[in-house]
Amino acid sequence: MTAHGGNPYIGLLAYVVAPGFMLLGFLLAVLGIWIHRRHRQKAGTEAPSAIMIDLRRPRDRRILAGAAFGTAIFAMMTAVGSYETYRYTESNQFCGKACHTPMKPEYTAYQNSPHARVDCVECHVGHGASAYVKAKLNGVHQLVGVLTGDYNRPIKTPVPNMRPAQETCEQCHWPERNSGQLDRTYYHFLADETNTAFAVRLSLNVGGGNEHVGGIHWHMNLANKVEYLATDDQRQTIPWVRVTDSKGQQREYRLPGFVDAPEKHKVRTMDCMDCHNRPAHQFSTPNDAVDEAIMAGKIDRTIPWVKSNVVAVLTAQYSTEEEAVARISAHLKTLYPAEPRMESAIAAAQSIFKQNFFPEMKADWRAYPDNIGHKEWLGCFRCHDGQHKSTDGRMIAASSCNSCHTILAQGSAETDLQKLEAKGHAFFHIDAVNEDFSCNNCHTGGFPRE
Repeated sequence: MTAHGGNPYIGLLAYVVAPGFMLLGFLLAVLGIWIHRRHRQKAGTEAPSAIMIDLRRPRDRRILAGAAFGTAIFAMMTAVGSYETYRYTESNQFCGKACHTPMKPEYTAYQNSPHARVDCVECHVGHGASAYVKAKLNGVHQLVGVLTGDYNRPIKTPVPNMRPAQETCEQCHWPERNSGQLDRTYYHFLADETNTAFAVRLSLNVGGGNEHVGGIHWHMNLANKVEYLATDDQRQTIPWVRVTDSKGQQREYRLPGFVDAPEKHKVRTMDCMDCHNRPAHQFSTPNDAVDEAIMAGKIDRTIPWVKSNVVAVLTAQYSTEEEAVARISAHLKTLYPAEPRMESAIAAAQSIFKQNFFPEMKADWRAYPDNIGHKEWLGCFRCHDGQHKSTDGRMIAASSCNSCHTILAQGSAETDLQKLEAKGHAFFHIDAVNEDFSCNNCHTGGFPRE
């Protein structure tokens, strides 16, 4: 109640363990009274005389005053304690650290996310007493799982009881807003001896959810309603889609061979979380994390083969974080025995591992699909694969490289990024023009598939 800083274990002691002992003491007192009465009945002992309270006696008045004062103090402490209990169990520290081992991956990713200033409960609990009670009752089996060690490794997603996006995302993000075209430049480094830089500058056609705007946010449930069913827990296989336009007209699309009635499955209405499915718990792929470290100067790009070697050591198999940190350092020092610049590279590699890899929980980028885009995962092409067909022969459009974004410039040299083309370039994949948008067939987040 009075500490400036919190500690999850002190919180558990104060608000879970100590109240448990208090309740146990109360139950023992009641049990003692009952047992005592049974003993007296069996022994045939005369019942004790009734308690007589006479406020004319000074002793009785003192007892009454003491009881009233004690009750007032207890009521005040209960009120303050209840509020502090509520506030503490709604804190990010309680959500992320009380169940330290299972929640460590999610809490670490959350602290490095764009939503690090948004409290966990804003998305996972909600407002009001009913939401609080429902969340805490749901947390009972999680507490039991932590105490017994019986929990999923990694934690399964998507969370089945997650609040809908209309109650979470849209409380801050304005769904009716037309975002238009957004300019983004993505820098990468190739896995070659010189760690060649390669950048792509895109104009992303985000658009908006209104009927006459279009763009990527056309899928928002403002003028159009998109429903789908998935046949896997992670919603990566989508064989059926239904689109309802602003006039109420519907069209269903199916993959070849899928003949089930939608009623046999759980039909989900598409919302923000179907594409932005890792908004606060995103684990960077080794490729992206190393690219970012090189861009930030934490890894010296002039060290030969440093990109490929750091990615390789990050993607090796480790049993614990401590083992990984030690082996990363030892392996890179073996590869570069007389290279002083590797000290900062080793520190960067170890930091990347601690923030994105959790071997004890079997959690990293491979465990959690990221549906934004289509680089390492199918993402958009779960539906836009050119195979979903309606009964009247229409197809869900299979996008080209310039459908959702326009490639304004690309290349390995700074001069290449100055060659802007408003109509868009054909995607130049390192050494040749490439219009195959199934990037995840080769890109795994670590090394490309053979």
